[in-house]
Amino acid sequence: MPVLTARGAGVRQHRRWLFHDLDVSVEPGEVVAVVGPPGSGRTTLLLALVKRFRLAAGQVTVDGRAALGYVPDVTEPESVFTVTEHVHERLALFGRRHREAAGVDLRGLDPNARGRDLSPYEKQVLGLVLALLERPAVIALDGLDDSLDAAEQTALLTQLTEIAATGTAVLFIARDADPSQVTTVIRLGADDHVPDSGPSAETRAEPEVTETEGEVEAERVGFIEGTAERYGDSGDDRIPAGGSADAVSKKAAAEDQPAGGETKKAEGEADADGTADAEEER
Repeated sequence: MPVLTARGAGVRQHRRWLFHDLDVSVEPGEVVAVVGPPGSGRTTLLLALVKRFRLAAGQVTVDGRAALGYVPDVTEPESVFTVTEHVHERLALFGRRHREAAGVDLRGLDPNARGRDLSPYEKQVLGLVLALLERPAVIALDGLDDSLDAAEQTALLTQLTEIAATGTAVLFIARDADPSQVTTVIRLGADDHVPDSGPSAETRAEPEVTETEGEVEAERVGFIEGTAERYGDSGDDRIPAGGSADAVSKKAAAEDQPAGGETKKAEGEADADGTADAEEER
């Protein structure tokens, strides 16, 4: 049974669809890569899939809790908190006892390292440590290859694979991904010629089917500025501490700014339920 399902999902900013008609389902233990260049809408899509950004069309359902790992400018570590203090804070947020911190796997992090001293890779690892405290069905993180060298990218992907092996679905953002290392690829920003004229605009591609060595059925879904491809073997939507709906909206707007283009404003204010709203420009 899928832990995450999107049907006809789309987000619109101003008069431009960042993506629409996205159909994808994620089973427990699967790894999903949202890939494309900066400005392609990948952060908005990731946040929409974990219900942190309001859709303009379609729906997303999550069976269980969806937790955010490290998303720059949204879930930044507290600069003066140590790794251990971050763990205590997150446990307290969910009404759990501090003594549980002694049994938390810090995944090689120095427990006394402060947030301001963590490297980009260490911030990603801390994001995973804190997300796992929520006992999520889905974890989503940004920037797999952002400021990480090749060895760090490999190490982080190994950690994501290990987490997925326990049954938690993992979604991450990268500029590109090796299909052999993930279950599903959602690809954005490949066609600059796609018209910018709203719901009636032409979609990119007819659905295609791809099979891997495991002979697992694959699917490709066409939508404005993106395609989703499925590969390989199947192996609460609240904003966590350190993040806010406002930060989510601003981060997504900044990520989705086209290269060399004008700065775009976030399309909505945070609702009381902690989701950001993107509406058509009036």
